[in-house]
Amino acid sequence: MTHDPDPVSPDPVIPDPVTEPPARGQREWLAAMVATFTTVFLAELGDKTQLAALLLSAQSGRPLLVFLGASLALISSSLVGVLLGRWLARVMPAHQLERLAGLLMVGLSLWLGRQAMLHLTPLPADLPLS
Repeated sequence: MTHDPDPVSPDPVIPDPVTEPPARGQREWLAAMVATFTTVFLAELGDKTQLAALLLSAQSGRPLLVFLGASLALISSSLVGVLLGRWLARVMPAHQLERLAGLLMVGLSLWLGRQAMLHLTPLPADLPLS
């Protein structure tokens, strides 16, 4: 009498990344990462920090050290923003935080625009500064 061996248990189903969409958590992670990268990358293009890095690299002749220093500075300032944002998210609702951020950006824009106008068009000497 021959004894058939136990059937081999099937291999666990491994999702195929080409045919199956990523899990919800992966999509959310990827969306947050892409949105953050795009926003910060575009916001930093041509700003005074990038121009300072450009000048420091040209003056020092040490582009790798300037890159490392600028990268550490951006990481550190981003960490402050992330930690502050996390704390604010616990303290106030998201819609209030968005309004506050929008008002802050508008206020800073108006203040910087005023500063630029004052430097571009100096006031006559006989007008009081108030």
